[in-house]
Parts: sequence; C-alpha cells; structure tokens
Amino acid sequence: MRFIFVIFVLLLASCSSKKFKDVSYLSDSNSEMANSPKMNVFVPRNSKAEQGPVLIFVHGGNWNSGRKGTYDLLGRNFAKKGVVTIIPDYILSPNADYDGMTQQIAAVIQWAKDSVSKYNGNPNEIFITGHSAGGQLGALAVMNPKYGIDASSIAGIIFNDAAGLDMKRYLMENPPTVVDNYLITWTKNPDNWQQASPIYFINKDTPPFLIYIGDKTYASIKKGNSNFISALHPFQSNVTPIHLNKKHVPMVTQYFWPWSNRFAEVIEFMNTNK
Repeated sequence: MRFIFVIFVLLLASCSSKKFKDVSYLSDSNSEMANSPKMNVFVPRNSKAEQGPVLIFVHGGNWNSGRKGTYDLLGRNFAKKGVVTIIPDYILSPNADYDGMTQQIAAVIQWAKDSVSKYNGNPNEIFITGHSAGGQLGALAVMNPKYGIDASSIAGIIFNDAAGLDMKRYLMENPPTVVDNYLITWTKNPDNWQQASPIYFINKDTPPFLIYIGDKTYASIKKGNSNFISALHPFQSNVTPIHLNKKHVPMVTQYFWPWSNRFAEVIEFMNTNK
C-alpha cells in the first residue's frame, strides 16, 4: 500500500511540472565533456504568462557525495507551486576543493541570470537554497565577491540545516585530515578556511535570509547557525530561525512530500522579497 501511495505522489508531481534534464550551465569548452556537471530544471507544466520566481537548490553530502537526481520530487513540488526550480550537480571532493565547487555554483547562478527567462523564470527573482554542505556553497557563491555574483541582485537565501558557515572556526578546532577528503576540500591554509566561510562576508548588501534548523541535527550545525545569525542581526535584525523537531536528513526529505508546510513558508518569503 505504501508503494502505491508513493507512486501516486510521483505521478501527481509529474503531471503538474515539466523536467528539463541535464542542462549545461558551464560556458567554457568543458561544458560539453561527458563528465561535465549538469543541472535539472523544473518548470510548472501550465506556466502563467508572467515569469515566476526562481529557486536554485544546492544539494548537500559533506562536499564529497550527493547527486541532483535524488531531489527530483523537491524540484517538481516547487514547480507545481509556480516556482522555476534549478537543481545542479557539481564536481565533488576529492576531484574538486571548496573553491572549485563554489565556482560551479556561481556559474549556475550566472546561467540563471542569463537564461532562466527561456524557462519562464524571472531573472530578477532568484533565490538560493541549500541543505547541509549545499547551504555553505550556495551562500558563499553569493556572498564572497571573488565569485563575481552581485549579492544585491539575489532576492534571498534560504538555509536548510546549513553546514560549514564558519569553516575557519570549525577547522581551527578540528584540523582537517584525510577523513572525508577534508584535506583536499579545505586545504591546510587557514586563509582558505576564512575565504570558505560565509559568516565573514555578511554586510549591508547581504540578501534577506530565511533559516531552518533541525532541533535534532548535529551540534556543529546548531552552533554554526547560531553564530551566523548573531553576525547577521546587525544587518537583518528581524531574522528569527525556524526550528523543526527533525534530524539532519529529514530536514531535506520533508520537501519530497507536497503537503509540507515548508512550501507555503518559502513562497511567502519569496513574495515578501521580490
């Protein structure tokens, strides 16, 4: 019976959205290589005449795992509600470090600015969200100016149990080793750790934030988000995190079910920050 119910949910989401699979987002000659990362783009099947808001979802996986295809239901469920949703793959550690990954996410954002109107998305209403490691990568691509994205041009950032918000502090306390490829991901250089940390790039141009934290998540994520919010408050005093009685993984799998309250909350945030 549960299997039949899941199939019903899948069919319901598919009927109300359209998936464009393996769209290239890199502009250089490597974009046509077989192993070049691609993205899936989900659009409402019955698009309105006006362009809809755009959500870029960056998956997590400790910077060394994860794939875009896992999150099709998330993409379809947002598209069902009128949000053009982009879910990219990116090259993972040990084949890329945090800087290379962030460059790829910045390329996705730039692609959205240049091309999402072809999918009836509004390039002036681009929102970034990410779970776990994806929260760090998405925020860093917007907030660190070295990646070339004008932070003031991004309508908002949504953290979903985001990790890695202050890698400098974390790695000073827990020096990187070969475990989980952290030496490759972060290097041994504390200057790189700071460059990798969104918390050090908060300023008056930082986009509005919506922040979710799981009450049963990892202690490092709770601490990182608390410190980030404290640093954010001088610029966005009204940001209050939404705490949910969930562990780390269920914080993202809840989006696989179309009746989750998160959709209404996120869309309200989008409407407020157009």
